Amino acid sequence: MTDADADVILDELFSVIEQRKADLPEDSYTASLFTHEKGENAVLEKLGEETTELILAAKDDDHEEIAHESADIVYHLLVMLAMKDLDVSDLRDELAERR
Repeated sequence: MTDADADVILDELFSVIEQRKADLPEDSYTASLFTHEKGENAVLEKLGEETTELILAAKDDDHEEIAHESADIVYHLLVMLAMKDLDVSDLRDELAERR
């Protein structure tokens, strides 16, 4: 996979998240994070949970689980960015400044 492919995947995923935020389909896990009774705490708790799981996977040197939990963190991070009315480009800009 190229960097361009990874960019497309992130952009497409973020687009789906934004669409779920706008449409709030009843059967969508993503939409449920935007409407959860805990508010933004629901996604923040998921970020914490997934981070712990990633740490444990890394400690166990479980490469498959590291990839899985990393994807969970990225997904929930993108949901949090959407909640805060930020965009993937905001993340890219910040990372570019640190390069």
